[in-house]
Amino acid sequence: MDISTVWVAGTHGDWAQAGPGLLSGGDLQSAILISLFTDRVAGPDDAIPDGSGDPRGWCLDDATKPIGSRLWLLARAKQTRETANRARDYITEALQWLIDDGVVAKFDITVQWVAPSTLGAQVVAYNQAGSTTALQYKWAWNGVS
Repeated sequence: MDISTVWVAGTHGDWAQAGPGLLSGGDLQSAILISLFTDRVAGPDDAIPDGSGDPRGWCLDDATKPIGSRLWLLARAKQTRETANRARDYITEALQWLIDDGVVAKFDITVQWVAPSTLGAQVVAYNQAGSTTALQYKWAWNGVS
């Protein structure tokens, strides 16, 4: 079992504690959180929203299997159907490794605008036996204009 990663009050991920130690378990939820909310390196054709040219990424990236998502590229995107579609594509891309590695059989991903400047996503993971785990992340995209 891995250390349990949780989303705290819609602002950041953290490791869950069990008394003085760290809680383990919740491996699928932890893998999804890390996959969605760490910055995958931008592709060569991606426009960097802050104009800095910094393609981000993180220390655990591997050139052949980058970790994380490109959701960060939407930081200055307009509130349009195209932006929501890009978010769904980035989520699909970020979670694909869980299918490739046989952790889950498939995902159903729904993305929609749930309030002004708030993009919501529901991710339903289907394990190999057919049972599901449903997770919602509507707070994560606050500030998309």
